[in-house]
Amino acid sequence: MTSIPAPGRDRLPSLTGLRFWAALLVVLYHLSRQVGTVPGVSETVWYGRSGVTFFFVLSGVVLAWTYDGARVPTPVFLWRRFARIWPLLAVSVALSVAVWTVMNHDISVAAVAATLLVVHAWFPEPVMFTGGNPAAWSLSDEAFFYVMFPALLALLAGRRARTWAWTAVAVICAALVLWPATAGLPQTTRTWALDYLPLTRSLQFLLGVVAGLALKRGWRPPVSLPVAAGLVIGWHLVLIPWSDAVPDALWYSPYSASQWLSAPIFAALICAAARADLDGRRTGLGGAWMIRLGHWSFAWYLLHEIVIRAALFHWGKPAPGGGTLLFWAGVLVVSQAAAALAYHWVEHPAERWLRRLGPSVRRPRQPGSPSAVSAR
Repeated sequence: MTSIPAPGRDRLPSLTGLRFWAALLVVLYHLSRQVGTVPGVSETVWYGRSGVTFFFVLSGVVLAWTYDGARVPTPVFLWRRFARIWPLLAVSVALSVAVWTVMNHDISVAAVAATLLVVHAWFPEPVMFTGGNPAAWSLSDEAFFYVMFPALLALLAGRRARTWAWTAVAVICAALVLWPATAGLPQTTRTWALDYLPLTRSLQFLLGVVAGLALKRGWRPPVSLPVAAGLVIGWHLVLIPWSDAVPDALWYSPYSASQWLSAPIFAALICAAARADLDGRRTGLGGAWMIRLGHWSFAWYLLHEIVIRAALFHWGKPAPGGGTLLFWAGVLVVSQAAAALAYHWVEHPAERWLRRLGPSVRRPRQPGSPSAVSAR
């Protein structure tokens, strides 16, 4: 079995680098839809909401790979995840509400409260699951995944590889069945059920969990990183003629399919990148700047839509062509700078502070040691 890298914040650095590209996909999707299109780019990212699917699968892979065999108590695990996501969520909601207030936009107190409690994606009303910060809906799903994870790990960690393989097949089949099975629902309800509801999106997280367990046991994905990247790019290119042929209002359009059916492709990309790191191969994703951008990606994801909204309110929609391109560039620079500040001033220090305050793992007392060592 291939040796596992030494513990650290970026034990699989290529996965950290991939986070930036997934966040960029989502940002360009929102720019294309809300601001205006840039020829050659917007067509490719028109369904860039699939970047959220990447993050759900990645979450399962990283958590399974990190916590398999670690014997971390559930309260410690849940506190760590709270410390990781909630401080920046709260700040982003405050900023979002402030911008809406300046815009004289109606604010739902119930939606803001539900967002801060990370339960907003459980409500089918759009005003609720977009909550205090529209981009933050995915954190409601992530919170559900975190609650599920200790039980999933206990159920799956000690199983044979065959069990993980059949679980992955079952998850993929369930997605293929649910996509047409929900065709009879009203469009708004179907969109919520497939794209936002934590219960259904947990299939993507589960696929990531079994992939992460397999990687930890030395599994080698059947495709290389370049092939996996090509599959992801090819999938988004296929969506272009599909979108031209089928309106988004129809159930078999790529609107839900773009993120609902893309989990296996993203799983292949994540596993191929992780395997390359474990084998000590260079990927171009683990350099210093890629790691830095990957660290900022969570803040970028939460803040970019707020920047777009504020810019549109202040300047209005730009003229097509050069005006749109300049607007895009401004939003990208400002939102990325805001993400860097948010990471260094809020996200990272708040996580460290909360982890110090919370429960810790009690290590067994070593012979000759005066007391047990506490590790967070």
